[in-house]
Amino acid sequence: MADLNVPPRRPRDDRGWDGYQHPHPDGYRDPHAAPYAGAQPAAGPQWVGPNGFAPAAPAPAGYPQPGGYAQAGGYPQAGGYAQPAGGYGPPPGGGLPDLDDDGDEAPKRGRRRALATLGGAVVVAGGAALAMSPQVRGLFGDAPAGDATGTVTTDGSAARPSGQQPSTVRTYTEQNESYMGSRAGEALKRNAPSGGQLYGSPAEAAAATKVTVKTVLAKDPIRHLLSRTTFGPTSEMMAEVKRVGIDDWLREQLQPEKITPTRAELKLAELQSLKLSPTQLRDQREQLKEKRVDPARETVDATIARQIWSDRQLFEVMVDFWNDFLHVAADFDGGENYRNAFDRDVIRKHALGSYPEMLVAANKHPALLLYLNQVDSRRNAVNENLARENLELYSVGVDGGYTEKDVRQAALLQTGRGVADGKYKFFAERHYLGKVQILGFSHANNSDDPVAADKVIDSYIRYIATHPSTARYVAQNLATRFVSDTPPKSVVDRLAKAYTTNKGQIRPVLATLFSSSEFWAAVGQKVRRPMEYLVATYRALGVSPDAAPGFSGDQRRTPFAQGLRQIQDKMRELGQYPMGKPTPDGYADVYLAWTSAGTMIDGWNEAGDLIAGRRKQFTFVKPEKLVAKPPSTAGAYVDALAQRLVQQKLSAKEKSLVLAVAGVAESAKVDATFNGAIAAVARTILASPQHHLR
Repeated sequence: MADLNVPPRRPRDDRGWDGYQHPHPDGYRDPHAAPYAGAQPAAGPQWVGPNGFAPAAPAPAGYPQPGGYAQAGGYPQAGGYAQPAGGYGPPPGGGLPDLDDDGDEAPKRGRRRALATLGGAVVVAGGAALAMSPQVRGLFGDAPAGDATGTVTTDGSAARPSGQQPSTVRTYTEQNESYMGSRAGEALKRNAPSGGQLYGSPAEAAAATKVTVKTVLAKDPIRHLLSRTTFGPTSEMMAEVKRVGIDDWLREQLQPEKITPTRAELKLAELQSLKLSPTQLRDQREQLKEKRVDPARETVDATIARQIWSDRQLFEVMVDFWNDFLHVAADFDGGENYRNAFDRDVIRKHALGSYPEMLVAANKHPALLLYLNQVDSRRNAVNENLARENLELYSVGVDGGYTEKDVRQAALLQTGRGVADGKYKFFAERHYLGKVQILGFSHANNSDDPVAADKVIDSYIRYIATHPSTARYVAQNLATRFVSDTPPKSVVDRLAKAYTTNKGQIRPVLATLFSSSEFWAAVGQKVRRPMEYLVATYRALGVSPDAAPGFSGDQRRTPFAQGLRQIQDKMRELGQYPMGKPTPDGYADVYLAWTSAGTMIDGWNEAGDLIAGRRKQFTFVKPEKLVAKPPSTAGAYVDALAQRLVQQKLSAKEKSLVLAVAGVAESAKVDATFNGAIAAVARTILASPQHHLR
């Protein structure tokens, strides 16, 4: 009889999410704000053809549709880039961004071809050199632009992940699996390491594991460790791990509270909204507007700063992981008041702690309650959004064994939770009373005491957070993040067991992961997503958070705050930024979700701007100073510069392509400026597979 209180079930192809239904006084919502509506954008940037951003021929079934980048957070595309207010944007006009700033068309095309040959050979066989994809070839007229990976699924059906279109699946895992059902997905699967074992420590596992996969990356365990556990290895971190050892470095990273804040982290005090409570943000709304302070965007700015400059790198990687897994968009109606508190009190507080406690805290936080409409749910008008996502996205997963009845029973149980005066509040008069049964959890749920009723919901949340299906779901996604797009079953099983044994504590799960041979065998099996590529580029170039001499800015915000906003605007153009996806499924974490020639080129252009020091809000190392003592011959200089930027030498083929960009022979004498070509050479190295892979 309890089900009679639940509205009729929506069709499955409705993505199971109502969106933002109407303003609610509990959340200080702007009654004029437009709710999110319509079909959801694809997981990553959409295909940009050789003619620019105008619509082209329809993309093959199962791949992002044409018409420009998929933009979240109100950045519409109309045949070209949208220029964010007050932020950085590419030059106006149609067509792909320029890869070169000088030279006539023929040399420009040759340089573009060299760059694309490097960048287009990034993956599909773990970074092994391959022919350029049709997407990239299409930029030069060599072949028509089209799908780089093929569209034939190799298994599954229309009802299961690898048989679905990525644009229609709705969960984090389904997104990943849908892309891996393609022909290129099969190629990745064939090159992934299989099987493995657990060792006594990460250092022991690293020493005992032989890397057999095809990859252009150096089979250096320290470089591999830093590629996966940071947002990009640097020379300083490489030296630190070599000095203290793998085990001690990981032990320190797993205790981030003991790591001294960097200068950039201290400069986060310049972001005016960061330490304000939701109530203060509400009360100071007009003053913040006058100062052009957007609290939700400052939360994103702060995250970007920490990704680039924090020494707590593993912690920041895990924050990013949970921001995709337990996803609340920054740009939702209410995010300006609550998203920063959610970041601080839910994600960051528990990122290396207990996932059950994180999920309990999330379910009592105004951000999630507003984002998924729990504030609208009452015993006589039940909204099932949060109850569904708790099962499907945040715990057991779509294949975790729950039924539609479980969703409805959970929705009834969770009634009563809401927001008042900027804080969580349990409304006893809204709460359904009556027995519930959900995935083996059962309770009489008959107490009219608000404290007791609220504790029943907490007990249910902890139950699903420690469910065996949740253990496997978390393990699968952690393995996809840290091991490969197609992680071996052996490591997933091992991580799931560690999760269950330790009752959802994350540090022991990570310790198991880093002590597993599958982790160390998977060199070159992950590709940086657009946001990760950009952050890694800032790290590789040693950009400083201090402004260049003479920079003044707009007087309302500090140069540091302005610079972070420009980085965020660029990430929005690339289609990925922290907390950026508008829907609650988070960004896909497999390479095939992000194949886009336009994104690749735009990333290279940004690398060119950074090498040239065009972001005056920060201080840059001049390209001729990247190598302290440059060798006098071109070949040796390329080796030294590659070691500085990507922590290894390039292959002979890639090295010849870099030299071709400079137009010199390997034995040619060069000065510190590479005879005037140092910026182009550095930029080409940052377009190589060694910089795209992680």
